[in-house]
Amino acid sequence: MPDTGPLGPPVPERRPGPSTTTPVLPAEPPEPVVHPVLGGPTGLGTASLSPGPLSPTRAPRPPAAPPVSAVRSRGLGGPTGLGTASLSLARAPDPALPAPAPPAEGKAVPGLYHHPVPEPDPVRVEEVSRRIKRWAEDEVQLYPEDWEGQFDGFSVGRYMVGCHPDAPTVDHLMIATRLMVAENAVDDCYCEDHGGSPVGLGGRLLLAHTALDPLHTTPEYAPDWETSLGSDPPRRAYRSAMEYFVRAATASQADRFRHDMARLHMGYLAEAAWAETDHVPEVWEYLAMRQFNNFRPCPTITDTVGGYELPADLQARPETQRVIALAGNATTIVNDLYSYTKELASPGRHLNLPVVIAEREQLSERDAYLKAVEVHNDLMHAFEAAAADLAAACPLPALLRFLKGVAAWVDGNHDWHRTNTYRYSLPDFW
Repeated sequence: MPDTGPLGPPVPERRPGPSTTTPVLPAEPPEPVVHPVLGGPTGLGTASLSPGPLSPTRAPRPPAAPPVSAVRSRGLGGPTGLGTASLSLARAPDPALPAPAPPAEGKAVPGLYHHPVPEPDPVRVEEVSRRIKRWAEDEVQLYPEDWEGQFDGFSVGRYMVGCHPDAPTVDHLMIATRLMVAENAVDDCYCEDHGGSPVGLGGRLLLAHTALDPLHTTPEYAPDWETSLGSDPPRRAYRSAMEYFVRAATASQADRFRHDMARLHMGYLAEAAWAETDHVPEVWEYLAMRQFNNFRPCPTITDTVGGYELPADLQARPETQRVIALAGNATTIVNDLYSYTKELASPGRHLNLPVVIAEREQLSERDAYLKAVEVHNDLMHAFEAAAADLAAACPLPALLRFLKGVAAWVDGNHDWHRTNTYRYSLPDFW
């Protein structure tokens, strides 16, 4: 996973309770926003949403068609994404609510191509932050109490609210938030310095992956596998987050996510193999690895989080796959750029795009970093062009909304990196 972590220092073992195949989902208190059932709103930014809990049995309904005529009035990646205000993901201002919060502090990488985004809804941010901490502490025992400040510093509530502006409810936002935290726990504890190692990583990842893609085995051996899913914090987190996800997703959406997580784990293994052999890849090789070890699983679930479904045949189109891949690649290089100084200060050598460019192309650290900015910008322009071309060629409502959701995720991801000064700082190259 891109270096959004760690969520905290190495996770000490805690004894989980007895493993069960179907967990009892804790009752959530009423959220401080109105919301519909999982089927989603009747349009992008519907304000009149009926209250009700997340239904574990109701399949998502397709959204109402957005006005197709507005699709190409702007490039996809702009602040309003695909189209004009008539396609806006933003909810209409409520005069009864307080004025929007001022933009968060944080400086963007100079020269980085990006789009400003509205400040995430503070009410939702606070509620998601409260719920995810309770899940991490009480349901999966992810970290001890003395690491609370570091968990808060991750700002995952702000992250997910900013990346999913069309999520109809906090319950929908929690689907993405649990998965994000679980993915980072696996990365930190299995792969990175905080308890991780490249040695033996394949075996650990394979067993963790069975929390996402269940093992189908004989009655004799199934109990041992089920017990293993509670044996460490990363597997507990994967298992719980996935169980929430499959209750909200269609079978096709769940299988899509499993596939993208397998891609992610393959990228982890490539990076681990290079670490074991002390190999610095060529720049193109590094970018190939980063197409797999990247954020792709996050924007690929934007329809589930939005309460609708992009049909499998549209999602599988080569043009759609190219858009998703470019979005993942661009957002991952954003992570390389913002985490650059943090990684340089960490023990050992951490591969990121500026480091690889500096070594393979014999450039200074500054020039390599600036060239990495150019690579990101090229990827962003390619992403926006591919998305706009696909929207024009196939202007179906579900696909248009999905493309807009992916663009919103790209912009929200950058904004989280820019504003998370608790974690990131920029090099002194300007």
